[in-house]
Amino acid sequence: MRKERIPFVPLPLERMRKISRRFFGFGEIFSGMFPRLEWEIDQTGYDLNEVEWVSIAIDFSLFYTLSVFAFLFGVTVIAHIEFMRSVTVSLFCGACVGIFTFIYILFYPKMFVRKRVKGIEENLSPALHHMLIQIRSGIPLFNTLIYIARSDYGELSKVFQRAVNEIQTGKSEIEALEKIARENPSLNFRRVIWQIVNALKTGADIGETMKEIIENLTNEQIIAIKRYGSQLNPIALMYMMLAVIFPTLGVTFVLILSMFMGLPIDMNVFFYAVLILLVIFQFFIITIIKSKRPLGI
Repeated sequence: MRKERIPFVPLPLERMRKISRRFFGFGEIFSGMFPRLEWEIDQTGYDLNEVEWVSIAIDFSLFYTLSVFAFLFGVTVIAHIEFMRSVTVSLFCGACVGIFTFIYILFYPKMFVRKRVKGIEENLSPALHHMLIQIRSGIPLFNTLIYIARSDYGELSKVFQRAVNEIQTGKSEIEALEKIARENPSLNFRRVIWQIVNALKTGADIGETMKEIIENLTNEQIIAIKRYGSQLNPIALMYMMLAVIFPTLGVTFVLILSMFMGLPIDMNVFFYAVLILLVIFQFFIITIIKSKRPLGI
């Protein structure tokens, strides 16, 4: 079971559970809106259910809201800022921090699962190639699993290490592989393991099965890359329009208007505003491109 603290939560697990009990009623209401939350929490390794998790998110979002409000209000009072303005600014900043904390804690299991899936699938293809070489060299499957577990395949090596540990405690290779497949969030990984398990149950040639698995996985990756390329075309067009053409024409248009119509435009402020908007747009485009990229590629 995972012992690490939840991000933005500075207390141990048991104290969090006790403190957040007062919000269990709200936790039951909000947790019903996220049907996959319980499974996602299981993937993180925390010994909490979905109601406790949502209750913790509510509890510490309120804690950060009040903390930021009290700190900023004290600073603004010392600075002799108008009372209503101090309350408004402090409350707004505290609410923003509290909402961000609530959303981050609530969606942390989903982000953790996605990161874990990415860590598994980006190493799945090279690991399968190495497994195929090992098996075709006459090395037993168990020794092959040990080789992958000790190699530098990140999250995938950790998963196979759990399978090795299960086998060493007395379970069969089939039982160990079935267990890591059931507990894994990666669909591609589960499909690969189930095919290996079926080959073991039917007595088929593992080498041929591995070869077919790799060919299917490679074909799926090629299709995903082509789909990704087709999705980039409209994004590139939008980038050219909004980051290159519109700013150039817009600046030229504003300069002409300011010269012929005598508009009181501060060009320094205008240029800085355009620069800030371009930086924000660049970040937005990069985020979209990264989100569209297929996992495991």
